[in-house]
Amino acid sequence: MVDIKSLTTETINEGRVIYCGAGTSGRMGTLDTVELTPTYDVSPQRAFGILAGGDEAMYCAVEGAKDSKELAVEDLKKVSLTDMDCVIGIAASGRTPYTLSALEYANKIGALSVSITCNKDSAMAETAQISIAPVVGPEVISGSTRMKAGTAQKMTVNMISTGVMVRLGKVYQNYMVHVQPTNEKLIARSCGMISQITGVDTDRARAVLNETNMDVPQAIVMLLAGCNSAQAQTLLQQANGRVRDALKLAEAQISQEAAI
Repeated sequence: MVDIKSLTTETINEGRVIYCGAGTSGRMGTLDTVELTPTYDVSPQRAFGILAGGDEAMYCAVEGAKDSKELAVEDLKKVSLTDMDCVIGIAASGRTPYTLSALEYANKIGALSVSITCNKDSAMAETAQISIAPVVGPEVISGSTRMKAGTAQKMTVNMISTGVMVRLGKVYQNYMVHVQPTNEKLIARSCGMISQITGVDTDRARAVLNETNMDVPQAIVMLLAGCNSAQAQTLLQQANGRVRDALKLAEAQISQEAAI
């Protein structure tokens, strides 16, 4: 769950992805956003979930919260929803009052509203500017929408967040190059990525990664562009963190120098 006190004017003005839901659906959105920080280095203030009933509802059912339309508006007001944001409401039935209200308030503010349901003719589908509605048919255990519906919705939020990360340049080739190497497993994975992308062995990859203070994109640019850490950092800043664009900038600079 997002720490409201940590929100800044800068993060709000940049636009955010905010999942809203109750019960299983709300937990699903929160889970998807939590994983974006270690995987793609996305600030938890830029993508987060709001769950009917608050933090407590992540671990225990909070009865009645899903039926409150007022609570959804209050929760979105607490995070200062703006027209730069995207609200993604998740509910299998497409009629959960809390989530429907979140989409209605998003429309009122001018934010992008998206519904993820398993009912293409639902109230949420009609309210949202964009409706995504995988129809999975009856559940094996009638009424247990955490099963087929929940699985389909989890796949949907994974596809949305992954697509957004690709468009933001958080991926190079098919590698999650903005991963945060915060433990030995992720350090080893980062070294493997650097090795596979650049062709150096893993020992060399680890040495360069250490030079960058565990910055994978910077290590890749250093090795492929033949530059030092400071130069790689400058190139990435100019390219808004996109490895592909940073390498193009480096190539252009080399061409200009050769022409002089």
